[in-house]
Amino acid sequence: MPKVLHPQSGITTKLFHMSYELEDLNGKVVVITGATSGIGRETARGMVAQGAKIILNARNESDLKALCEELSDKNAAYVAGDCSDPEVSRKIAARAIEKFGTIDILVPNAGVGLYGSIFDWSDDEINNMIRTNFEGTVHLVRGCAQTMVDKGAGDIIIVCSVAGYHGAAKEAVYAGTKHAQVGLAAGLDRELREKGIRVSLVAPAGVSTNFAMGTGRTPGMPRLEIYLKPEEVAAQIIYIARQPRSVRTTLMTVWSMDQQSS
Repeated sequence: MPKVLHPQSGITTKLFHMSYELEDLNGKVVVITGATSGIGRETARGMVAQGAKIILNARNESDLKALCEELSDKNAAYVAGDCSDPEVSRKIAARAIEKFGTIDILVPNAGVGLYGSIFDWSDDEINNMIRTNFEGTVHLVRGCAQTMVDKGAGDIIIVCSVAGYHGAAKEAVYAGTKHAQVGLAAGLDRELREKGIRVSLVAPAGVSTNFAMGTGRTPGMPRLEIYLKPEEVAAQIIYIARQPRSVRTTLMTVWSMDQQSS
């Protein structure tokens, strides 16, 4: 071992080196919802670059087909539909088993953003956001996680938001759906950790994507320039999945250098 001489004490001590190796994702099977744009799409691309196999879910089938063609049929398959529908989430699980034989990582990422007063938006629009953001997470876990429990290993990496910890004005309902994800993740961690399942939350601040475009954001708005890029958040998701099995990340908040964090 190399030695270090402390200049003030004159004491020589050993400098220990710790080996810390990230897990290989080659061949891992990953389910991603909200997969055709923003964080979901960049996570799919990044996972495939790591050698993973991907099951994609979103509502727009033509976008899913295009992304599967980009990633290649040997690496990706899809199920179109609304993952807040329990039957769709069960179909996602079945497709993963049929195509790749197992499920290793879940990334519940589908999300809707509606910004404005509690009195804005229609009942249907509000209910759609609640269902997508929260029920979509619940039913994906219910549909897909049993496979991981059966083999005693897996990761659930929920894409949340810093709004889940601090609800700002004009986003009360949206923040409420993200608070719900926080509570869900905490309970799942306590339930599933002893079964070998790691449950993580990735909570980014604003991300420069089409998310909430026309429902609180407008194209070209200056604030988008200081937001995180989707690939930056995707990189954190992949990093969490690659942690040694002796380690679990329960929460990662992500901010750009120009975003206010309090």
